[in-house]
Amino acid sequence: MTDATLHDGSRIDLVIRGSGPTVLLTVNPVPSVGDKADELRRWGVDPELGAKLVDALAGTFRVVAFDYEGHVLAEPKSDTLTPDTIAADILAVADAAGADTFAYYGYSWLALNGLQLAIRTDRLTALAMGGFPPIGGPYAEMLAVTLATHDMSARSVPDVGLSEPVTRQFVTLYQALTGFDDRSVRPAITCPRLCFVGSADRIAYDERWGGVTVDIAGATVANRAELTAAGWDVRVLDGLDHTQAMQPDNVLPVLRPWLVEHVGT
Repeated sequence: MTDATLHDGSRIDLVIRGSGPTVLLTVNPVPSVGDKADELRRWGVDPELGAKLVDALAGTFRVVAFDYEGHVLAEPKSDTLTPDTIAADILAVADAAGADTFAYYGYSWLALNGLQLAIRTDRLTALAMGGFPPIGGPYAEMLAVTLATHDMSARSVPDVGLSEPVTRQFVTLYQALTGFDDRSVRPAITCPRLCFVGSADRIAYDERWGGVTVDIAGATVANRAELTAAGWDVRVLDGLDHTQAMQPDNVLPVLRPWLVEHVGT
């Protein structure tokens, strides 16, 4: 199995399948089983989510799948997880896979990573973002949520379920994005670009979790004309919330034909 060395010296496994233009997928390509699978199902998540995306795309593309989220949860980068180091990590994955150029797909904060990557490299052939708006992103709101989560983890509040080093790395990330103007970077993103969200992707957090509303759908719909004018293909998936819109049965009918059209076969 191929692996890549990340900015902190840790190593991440890559699963490489198929042939054709390279597509990097930030998903776990290994299906979950047993208690973990049961837990995911309770949250409405397909235990084979990543594997199904890989299987569906590997017939047309050279897919490079790597579980970046799982990696940072297991080996947190508490003080170094920034847009610069994340972009460097993704490029290290591409280098390890022998891909001079590549398309990228990520969902939620992994989509945000793709946006940050796109303004730091000219190696992208296409960028697909799910569950995070390229314009009007909720950076301040996510900082509030992550600060609250970190505070509770530092006090060992039971229902957080994450360690202090794990939650601190996301504070590091969103603090680094304080003041980031996603409108100002539009000219730097020139590759084909897709964003999709569920129309019900809106989470209102109570005061314990920061007291903010993260309205992914609202930001995307409100800025849809601006996004389209800036060259984004925009899809709003009717009736789906944040978790539902990331499931393979909803992602693939949007993502696969778009990649075929814009990246080729």
